[in-house]
Amino acid sequence: MLYWVLKRVLLGPLLRVLFRPHVEGLAHVPRYGPAILASNHLSFSDSIFLPLVLDRRITFPAKMEYFTDPSAVGRLKAFFFRGTGQIPIDRTGGQASRAAIDAGLEVLARGELFGIYPEGTRSPDGRLYRGKTGVARMAMEAGVPIIPVAMIGTDKAQPTGQKIPTITTIGVRFGEPIDVSAHIGRHDDRVLLRSITDEVMSSLQELSGQEYVDEYAATRKAALAARAEELLAAARAESAQARAKAEELVAAAKTESAQARAKAEDLMAAARDKARSLDLPGRDRDAEEAPGDSAERAERSAGEPTESDGVATRADTGEKGAAEAAEPSPVSRQRLDGDGTVYLPEAGTVEPKAAGSADGDGAR
Repeated sequence: MLYWVLKRVLLGPLLRVLFRPHVEGLAHVPRYGPAILASNHLSFSDSIFLPLVLDRRITFPAKMEYFTDPSAVGRLKAFFFRGTGQIPIDRTGGQASRAAIDAGLEVLARGELFGIYPEGTRSPDGRLYRGKTGVARMAMEAGVPIIPVAMIGTDKAQPTGQKIPTITTIGVRFGEPIDVSAHIGRHDDRVLLRSITDEVMSSLQELSGQEYVDEYAATRKAALAARAEELLAAARAESAQARAKAEELVAAAKTESAQARAKAEDLMAAARDKARSLDLPGRDRDAEEAPGDSAERAERSAGEPTESDGVATRADTGEKGAAEAAEPSPVSRQRLDGDGTVYLPEAGTVEPKAAGSADGDGAR
């Protein structure tokens, strides 16, 4: 019930509008009866867009991890995968592979469509990898046709690790059915199983246009993971070496700094010793001089005229000489001219003759 609600009501109409999937060869899918749809595997969304373009229900195997997470998100995922027609499959090989085939046979026995990815996992680089023979074994045991399906553009819409798909056009191409009815009962023939599987992969390569790699995708992923681990280990080793080298440089810098500081302190101490040696003789003489000699020298200094005293003496003498010069001598104080006017040359003034002065000859 949930499958049809999601497909026709909740998700289907929206996905058709956003991604506008185009379909080719849909007539190769039977309207009734069981069949195996073998698809290339580029993206997680392959299991969503393939059912979207079909009128019939299709069931896919999904890895067990999608159904065993006990968290709330994990339970929600399990509910979604079961609702979209997926069943849990253990992909560890051996008896687990047999269990996966038995689960698919049950779906086919009900007359339904069963979807499978012969590569066993998503392509690590967009190329088409060698198929596993489980698809041929299941078809021969159930006596049903294998219909190759090529998904186109899903790796661009939702690359590995991307949670929200990018809006782009999705393509789905169905190839002609591969009939295995002539080989029913020979499902233990390894050569035949490989031949039928290779035929399926060749048809998928023609439909998808992918480059084919005669290697299992899981093996390629393991090699890539190992290479990534090697590179990570090398990067960690280089980082540790760089860290050790940096620590050595820091230690050397600290040592050089301590040596430079010690050298500077030695130079400063030597400079202080040199300064003391230059100042010591004068200080020693002052210290050895008797107190009486010092007092006697001070008295002599007090009795001798200093330069400032000499300046003051000369200044006093100059002022006294100027005052004496300004006062006229008794001889040159007055001089009578012929008209009786008294001249004072030194003062530069003229005074009128006083009453009762002498006559023109200057007698009184």
